[in-house]
Amino acid sequence: MDLYSRSIVGWSLDTGMTEALVTNALRMAFERRETQPGLIIHSDRGVQYRAQKYIDFMVRHGATPSMSRKGNCWDNAPMESFFSRLKVELIYTQQFHSIDEAKSSIFEYIEVFYNRLRRHSSIGYVAPAEFERRAALAA
Repeated sequence: MDLYSRSIVGWSLDTGMTEALVTNALRMAFERRETQPGLIIHSDRGVQYRAQKYIDFMVRHGATPSMSRKGNCWDNAPMESFFSRLKVELIYTQQFHSIDEAKSSIFEYIEVFYNRLRRHSSIGYVAPAEFERRAALAA
């Protein structure tokens, strides 16, 4: 999640929480955004985020890792909120019969609904794409 606009810029889906999963999501984010050295990538303290290959990948792209304090979900509140909304608005409302079906629905939720239509109070009750469009015009 880009905290400035609340846009989900990188995501990945797999059957387990692995270093490859989070690296793929971060790779997508780096491909979608122009980044500057010093970019801070924040996560919880999951083992996949502490994996050396993941950290090395991040550092090679000029980013600095940041992790929540132990047992403090508030440090990662924007992502915790996103996952809560994803579950309530999509996951709990459907039954998926395959990983491909789940991935397709999650793609639509993130790329079509969440980033382009869902309004966020933290950015003035507009969708992330609209917030970014306005910011680009103002720049």
